[in-house]
Amino acid sequence: MTMAFKMAITGMWVTEECKNSFMEMKWKKVHRYIVFKIDEGSKLLKVDKVGAPGEGYDDMAAALPQDDCRYALFDFDFVTLDNCRKSKIFFIAWAPTASRIRAKMLYATSKNGLRRALEGIHYEVQATDPTEMCFDVIKDRLK
Repeated sequence: MTMAFKMAITGMWVTEECKNSFMEMKWKKVHRYIVFKIDEGSKLLKVDKVGAPGEGYDDMAAALPQDDCRYALFDFDFVTLDNCRKSKIFFIAWAPTASRIRAKMLYATSKNGLRRALEGIHYEVQATDPTEMCFDVIKDRLK
């Protein structure tokens, strides 16, 4: 049986697979990114796609559909001015203009519940088209 954590407002459930994948990304660096999808039929939030450590931001952006909403986490590695290696996790709420209104509302109301279930997210980006979540936007958020 799959364990799940309920997001109170929408009645959606975050599966144990989502939490485990997040922990693997955060602590073990097994994934570069994770894309989540809400299954409206079962009311479960599931892992849609994971990116290998060697994949980059463009791979994650390409994994997001142009006509449906998703959540994504991206583990951004960088070097500070002091030559110190750091890593920050970005939460991306993807709701393209071509997606259904019902999907946009469902993802908007479920977002905070997912963020509470996944502790350790540093930054959030909301995007409706690729220019709102381009790599430069991500780098600017670190400043």
